[in-house]
Amino acid sequence: MSEQVDMIQSLNWALHDAMEDDSQVIVFGEEVADPEGGGIVGVTKGLSTRYGNRVRSTPISEMAFTGAAVGAAVAGMKPVVEIMLMNFVGVCMDQITNHAAKLRFMSGGQTSVPMVIRTMTGSGMQNGGQHSDFLEAWFCHTPGMKVVMPSSPEDGYGLLRSAIDDPDPVLFVEHFPGYWAKGSAPQRGGSIPLGVARIVKRGADVTLIGYSRSVMDITAVANKLGGEGISCEVIDLRTISPLDMDTVLTSVKKTGRAVVVHEAVKSFGVGAELSTRIYESLYRELKAPVERVASKDAPVPFSKSLEVAFLYSHADIEAAVRRTLD
Repeated sequence: MSEQVDMIQSLNWALHDAMEDDSQVIVFGEEVADPEGGGIVGVTKGLSTRYGNRVRSTPISEMAFTGAAVGAAVAGMKPVVEIMLMNFVGVCMDQITNHAAKLRFMSGGQTSVPMVIRTMTGSGMQNGGQHSDFLEAWFCHTPGMKVVMPSSPEDGYGLLRSAIDDPDPVLFVEHFPGYWAKGSAPQRGGSIPLGVARIVKRGADVTLIGYSRSVMDITAVANKLGGEGISCEVIDLRTISPLDMDTVLTSVKKTGRAVVVHEAVKSFGVGAELSTRIYESLYRELKAPVERVASKDAPVPFSKSLEVAFLYSHADIEAAVRRTLD
Protein backbone atom coordinates (compact mmCIF):
# COMPACT_ATOMS: atom_id res chain seq x y z
CA MET A 1 0.00 0.00 0.00
CA SER A 2 1.34 3.44 -0.94
CA GLU A 3 2.12 6.04 1.70
CA GLN A 4 -0.95 7.99 2.83
CA VAL A 5 -0.78 11.74 3.51
CA ASP A 6 -3.30 14.55 3.91
CA MET A 7 -3.73 17.65 1.75
CA ILE A 8 -1.83 19.85 4.21
CA GLN A 9 1.30 17.73 3.95
CA SER A 10 0.99 17.46 0.18
CA LEU A 11 0.69 21.21 -0.36
CA ASN A 12 3.51 21.86 2.10
CA TRP A 13 5.77 19.55 0.08
CA ALA A 14 4.77 21.31 -3.14
CA LEU A 15 5.75 24.70 -1.73
CA HIS A 16 8.99 23.37 -0.23
CA ASP A 17 10.01 21.73 -3.50
CA ALA A 18 9.05 24.72 -5.64
CA MET A 19 11.08 27.07 -3.44
CA GLU A 20 14.01 24.67 -3.45
CA ASP A 21 13.96 24.42 -7.25
CA ASP A 22 13.43 28.11 -8.04
CA SER A 23 14.76 31.03 -6.00
CA GLN A 24 12.17 33.32 -7.61
CA VAL A 25 9.32 31.61 -5.74
CA ILE A 26 8.23 33.68 -2.73
CA VAL A 27 5.37 33.22 -0.27
CA PHE A 28 3.41 35.73 1.73
CA GLY A 29 0.10 36.26 3.44
CA GLU A 30 -1.35 36.52 6.92
CA GLU A 31 0.44 34.31 9.49
CA VAL A 32 2.35 32.27 6.88
CA ALA A 33 5.77 32.51 8.58
CA ASP A 34 6.77 30.13 11.36
CA PRO A 35 6.70 32.66 14.23
CA GLU A 36 2.98 33.09 13.44
CA GLY A 37 2.31 29.36 13.10
CA GLY A 38 3.02 28.62 9.45
CA GLY A 39 -0.47 29.36 8.17
CA ILE A 40 -3.90 28.88 9.71
CA VAL A 41 -3.76 25.08 9.19
CA GLY A 42 0.02 24.72 8.77
CA VAL A 43 0.36 24.52 4.99
CA THR A 44 3.35 26.91 5.04
CA LYS A 45 4.89 25.49 8.21
CA GLY A 46 8.68 25.26 8.05
CA LEU A 47 9.07 27.43 4.95
CA SER A 48 10.27 30.62 6.62
CA THR A 49 12.72 28.69 8.79
CA ARG A 50 14.31 27.20 5.68
CA TYR A 51 13.94 30.03 3.16
CA GLY A 52 14.15 33.10 5.36
CA ASN A 53 12.71 36.35 4.08
CA ARG A 54 11.34 34.68 0.94
CA VAL A 55 8.40 33.86 3.25
CA ARG A 56 6.73 36.81 4.94
CA SER A 57 3.76 37.26 7.19
CA THR A 58 1.81 40.35 6.22
CA PRO A 59 -0.56 42.78 7.90
CA ILE A 60 -4.28 42.00 7.63
CA SER A 61 -4.65 43.86 4.33
CA GLU A 62 -5.50 41.60 1.40
CA MET A 63 -5.60 44.50 -1.04
CA ALA A 64 -2.05 45.53 -0.11
CA PHE A 65 -0.28 42.19 -0.20
CA THR A 66 -2.14 40.96 -3.28
CA GLY A 67 -1.14 44.16 -5.05
CA ALA A 68 2.44 43.63 -3.89
CA ALA A 69 2.30 40.14 -5.41
CA VAL A 70 1.13 41.53 -8.75
CA GLY A 71 4.07 43.92 -8.76
CA ALA A 72 6.52 41.19 -7.77
CA ALA A 73 5.21 38.92 -10.53
CA VAL A 74 5.57 41.65 -13.15
CA ALA A 75 9.15 42.17 -11.92
CA GLY A 76 9.99 38.49 -12.51
CA MET A 77 9.23 36.82 -9.20
CA LYS A 78 6.78 33.93 -8.71
CA PRO A 79 4.71 34.93 -5.68
CA VAL A 80 2.38 32.50 -3.92
CA VAL A 81 -0.10 34.50 -1.89
CA GLU A 82 -2.29 32.96 0.80
CA ILE A 83 -5.67 34.61 1.29
CA MET A 84 -6.83 32.95 4.46
CA LEU A 85 -10.47 32.32 3.45
CA MET A 86 -12.11 32.56 0.04
CA ASN A 87 -14.73 35.07 1.15
CA PHE A 88 -11.88 37.54 1.71
CA VAL A 89 -11.02 37.65 -2.00
CA GLY A 90 -13.69 40.33 -2.27
CA VAL A 91 -11.38 42.67 -0.36
CA CYS A 92 -8.73 42.46 -3.12
CA MET A 93 -10.98 41.85 -6.13
CA ASP A 94 -9.66 44.91 -7.97
CA GLN A 95 -6.04 43.73 -7.77
CA ILE A 96 -7.01 40.27 -9.03
CA THR A 97 -9.51 41.04 -11.79
CA ASN A 98 -8.38 44.48 -12.99
CA HIS A 99 -4.63 44.01 -12.70
CA ALA A 100 -3.37 40.42 -12.40
CA ALA A 101 -5.85 39.01 -14.90
CA LYS A 102 -5.61 41.85 -17.45
CA LEU A 103 -1.98 42.91 -17.59
CA ARG A 104 -1.02 40.42 -20.30
CA PHE A 105 -3.87 41.73 -22.48
CA MET A 106 -3.31 45.40 -21.61
CA SER A 107 0.40 45.13 -22.45
CA GLY A 108 -0.14 43.40 -25.78
CA GLY A 109 1.40 40.20 -24.44
CA GLN A 110 4.58 41.87 -23.22
CA THR A 111 3.86 41.43 -19.49
CA SER A 112 3.02 38.18 -17.73
CA VAL A 113 1.82 37.82 -14.14
CA PRO A 114 3.02 34.41 -12.85
CA MET A 115 1.37 34.44 -9.43
CA VAL A 116 -0.71 31.96 -7.43
CA ILE A 117 -3.47 32.93 -5.03
CA ARG A 118 -4.06 30.11 -2.55
CA THR A 119 -7.25 30.17 -0.53
CA MET A 120 -9.54 27.79 1.36
CA THR A 121 -13.28 27.46 1.82
CA GLY A 122 -16.11 25.02 2.36
CA SER A 123 -19.12 24.31 4.54
CA GLY A 124 -19.15 21.75 7.34
CA MET A 125 -16.98 23.58 9.88
CA GLN A 126 -19.65 25.96 11.26
CA ASN A 127 -17.65 28.97 10.11
CA GLY A 128 -20.75 30.88 9.06
CA GLY A 129 -21.83 32.76 5.97
CA GLN A 130 -18.82 35.07 5.66
CA HIS A 131 -16.18 32.32 5.78
CA SER A 132 -17.52 29.33 3.83
CA ASP A 133 -18.56 30.24 0.27
CA PHE A 134 -17.34 28.61 -2.92
CA LEU A 135 -16.90 31.62 -5.23
CA GLU A 136 -15.05 30.01 -8.13
CA ALA A 137 -17.63 31.18 -10.68
CA TRP A 138 -16.57 34.80 -10.08
CA PHE A 139 -13.11 34.03 -11.38
CA CYS A 140 -14.11 31.59 -14.09
CA HIS A 141 -15.98 34.60 -15.47
CA THR A 142 -12.73 36.62 -15.50
CA PRO A 143 -10.70 36.31 -18.73
CA GLY A 144 -7.00 35.90 -17.97
CA MET A 145 -7.49 33.88 -14.77
CA LYS A 146 -7.03 30.15 -14.29
CA VAL A 147 -8.96 28.39 -11.54
CA VAL A 148 -7.73 25.12 -9.99
CA MET A 149 -9.60 23.05 -7.38
CA PRO A 150 -7.90 19.79 -6.32
CA SER A 151 -9.77 16.92 -4.68
CA SER A 152 -6.91 14.75 -3.40
CA PRO A 153 -3.45 15.16 -1.84
CA GLU A 154 -1.79 13.68 -4.92
CA ASP A 155 -3.52 16.16 -7.22
CA GLY A 156 -2.94 18.99 -4.76
CA TYR A 157 0.83 18.59 -5.05
CA GLY A 158 0.99 18.20 -8.83
CA LEU A 159 -1.49 20.96 -9.61
CA LEU A 160 0.16 23.45 -7.23
CA ARG A 161 3.56 22.81 -8.83
CA SER A 162 2.05 23.51 -12.27
CA ALA A 163 0.21 26.59 -10.98
CA ILE A 164 3.45 28.07 -9.62
CA ASP A 165 5.20 27.50 -12.95
CA ASP A 166 2.33 28.91 -15.02
CA PRO A 167 2.98 32.31 -16.64
CA ASP A 168 -0.52 33.58 -15.79
CA PRO A 169 -2.35 34.19 -12.49
CA VAL A 170 -3.91 31.09 -10.95
CA LEU A 171 -6.54 30.94 -8.23
CA PHE A 172 -5.89 27.74 -6.27
CA VAL A 173 -8.89 26.81 -4.12
CA GLU A 174 -8.48 24.31 -1.29
CA HIS A 175 -11.35 22.55 0.47
CA PHE A 176 -11.15 23.40 4.17
CA PRO A 177 -12.96 20.34 5.66
CA GLY A 178 -11.03 18.09 3.27
CA TYR A 179 -7.56 19.15 4.46
CA TRP A 180 -7.26 16.18 6.81
CA ALA A 181 -8.61 13.46 4.47
CA LYS A 182 -5.86 10.97 3.65
CA GLY A 183 -4.88 9.96 0.13
CA SER A 184 -1.97 8.55 -1.84
CA ALA A 185 1.28 10.46 -1.41
CA PRO A 186 2.35 12.43 -4.50
CA GLN A 187 5.40 11.73 -6.58
CA ARG A 188 7.61 14.57 -5.40
CA GLY A 189 9.11 16.60 -8.21
CA GLY A 190 6.27 15.76 -10.57
CA SER A 191 3.46 17.97 -11.80
CA ILE A 192 -0.04 17.67 -13.25
CA PRO A 193 -0.85 19.87 -16.25
CA LEU A 194 -3.55 22.47 -15.78
CA GLY A 195 -6.67 22.09 -17.88
CA VAL A 196 -6.65 18.29 -17.89
CA ALA A 197 -9.46 16.39 -16.14
CA ARG A 198 -9.05 12.95 -14.58
CA ILE A 199 -11.31 9.96 -15.11
CA VAL A 200 -11.62 8.59 -11.58
CA LYS A 201 -13.85 5.65 -12.48
CA ARG A 202 -14.90 4.19 -15.82
CA GLY A 203 -18.55 3.56 -16.55
CA ALA A 204 -21.12 3.20 -19.31
CA ASP A 205 -24.55 4.39 -18.11
CA VAL A 206 -24.13 7.94 -16.80
CA THR A 207 -21.31 10.48 -16.38
CA LEU A 208 -20.85 12.12 -12.97
CA ILE A 209 -18.80 15.33 -13.10
CA GLY A 210 -17.37 17.11 -10.07
CA TYR A 211 -14.40 18.88 -8.54
CA SER A 212 -13.00 19.59 -5.09
CA ARG A 213 -15.28 18.13 -2.38
CA SER A 214 -17.89 16.77 -4.77
CA VAL A 215 -15.47 14.23 -6.27
CA MET A 216 -15.49 12.25 -3.03
CA ASP A 217 -19.28 12.35 -2.96
CA ILE A 218 -19.92 11.35 -6.57
CA THR A 219 -17.38 8.54 -6.27
CA ALA A 220 -19.17 7.20 -3.20
CA VAL A 221 -22.53 7.32 -4.97
CA ALA A 222 -21.05 5.70 -8.08
CA ASN A 223 -19.68 2.83 -5.98
CA LYS A 224 -23.05 2.34 -4.27
CA LEU A 225 -24.98 2.33 -7.54
CA GLY A 226 -22.45 -0.04 -9.05
CA GLY A 227 -23.75 -2.65 -6.63
CA GLU A 228 -27.12 -2.33 -8.34
CA GLY A 229 -25.68 -2.71 -11.80
CA ILE A 230 -25.70 1.01 -12.63
CA SER A 231 -22.36 1.84 -14.25
CA CYS A 232 -21.22 5.43 -13.51
CA GLU A 233 -18.24 7.17 -15.06
CA VAL A 234 -16.72 9.68 -12.64
CA ILE A 235 -14.78 12.74 -13.85
CA ASP A 236 -12.73 15.06 -11.64
CA LEU A 237 -12.37 18.35 -13.53
CA ARG A 238 -9.40 19.46 -11.36
CA THR A 239 -9.08 22.71 -13.38
CA ILE A 240 -12.32 24.73 -13.63
CA SER A 241 -10.94 27.37 -15.95
CA PRO A 242 -9.99 26.34 -18.55
CA LEU A 243 -12.39 23.38 -18.69
CA ASP A 244 -11.29 20.09 -20.22
CA MET A 245 -14.36 19.74 -22.43
CA ASP A 246 -12.77 17.04 -24.60
CA THR A 247 -12.77 14.61 -21.67
CA VAL A 248 -16.27 15.63 -20.58
CA LEU A 249 -17.84 15.41 -24.03
CA THR A 250 -16.15 12.11 -24.89
CA SER A 251 -17.59 10.60 -21.73
CA VAL A 252 -21.10 12.05 -22.08
CA LYS A 253 -21.24 11.05 -25.74
CA LYS A 254 -20.55 7.47 -24.61
CA THR A 255 -23.06 7.40 -21.73
CA GLY A 256 -25.69 9.78 -23.09
CA ARG A 257 -26.34 11.11 -19.58
CA ALA A 258 -24.64 13.64 -17.29
CA VAL A 259 -24.92 14.79 -13.67
CA VAL A 260 -22.83 17.79 -12.56
CA VAL A 261 -22.22 18.27 -8.82
CA HIS A 262 -20.60 21.19 -6.99
CA GLU A 263 -20.66 22.71 -3.51
CA ALA A 264 -21.21 26.27 -4.72
CA VAL A 265 -24.80 27.49 -4.91
CA LYS A 266 -26.67 26.25 -7.97
CA SER A 267 -27.62 29.50 -9.70
CA PHE A 268 -25.10 30.87 -12.23
CA GLY A 269 -22.53 28.24 -11.25
CA VAL A 270 -20.00 26.05 -13.04
CA GLY A 271 -22.72 23.43 -13.41
CA ALA A 272 -24.76 25.81 -15.56
CA GLU A 273 -21.80 26.46 -17.86
CA LEU A 274 -21.00 22.76 -18.18
CA SER A 275 -24.63 21.88 -18.88
CA THR A 276 -24.85 24.50 -21.62
CA ARG A 277 -21.67 23.32 -23.30
CA ILE A 278 -22.86 19.71 -23.18
CA TYR A 279 -26.21 20.68 -24.72
CA GLU A 280 -24.53 22.76 -27.44
CA SER A 281 -22.30 19.87 -28.49
CA LEU A 282 -24.38 16.76 -27.81
CA TYR A 283 -28.05 17.81 -27.85
CA ARG A 284 -29.20 15.11 -30.27
CA GLU A 285 -27.16 12.39 -28.54
CA LEU A 286 -28.38 12.91 -24.99
CA LYS A 287 -30.72 10.28 -23.56
CA ALA A 288 -31.89 12.56 -20.73
CA PRO A 289 -31.61 16.19 -19.62
CA VAL A 290 -28.34 17.14 -17.88
CA GLU A 291 -28.85 17.19 -14.11
CA ARG A 292 -27.28 19.72 -11.74
CA VAL A 293 -26.80 19.05 -8.02
CA ALA A 294 -25.54 21.90 -5.85
CA SER A 295 -26.02 23.72 -2.57
CA LYS A 296 -29.07 25.82 -1.76
CA ASP A 297 -29.20 29.40 -3.05
CA ALA A 298 -28.49 30.92 0.37
CA PRO A 299 -25.60 32.08 2.52
CA VAL A 300 -23.93 29.21 4.36
CA PRO A 301 -25.70 28.90 7.75
CA PHE A 302 -23.83 28.74 11.05
CA SER A 303 -26.27 26.33 12.72
CA LYS A 304 -25.06 22.76 12.19
CA SER A 305 -28.49 21.41 11.25
CA LEU A 306 -29.07 24.24 8.77
CA GLU A 307 -25.53 23.85 7.38
CA VAL A 308 -26.30 20.19 6.66
CA ALA A 309 -29.57 21.21 4.97
CA PHE A 310 -27.74 23.83 2.89
CA LEU A 311 -25.34 21.31 1.31
CA TYR A 312 -26.43 18.71 -1.24
CA SER A 313 -26.53 15.10 -0.01
CA HIS A 314 -25.57 11.71 -1.42
CA ALA A 315 -29.30 11.08 -1.72
CA ASP A 316 -29.63 14.18 -3.93
CA ILE A 317 -26.90 12.87 -6.25
CA GLU A 318 -28.40 9.41 -6.35
CA ALA A 319 -31.86 10.82 -7.16
CA ALA A 320 -30.37 12.88 -10.00
CA VAL A 321 -28.69 9.79 -11.46
CA ARG A 322 -31.95 7.85 -11.31
CA ARG A 323 -33.81 10.66 -13.04
CA THR A 324 -31.43 10.45 -15.98
CA LEU A 325 -32.02 6.69 -16.18
CA ASP A 326 -35.82 7.11 -16.08
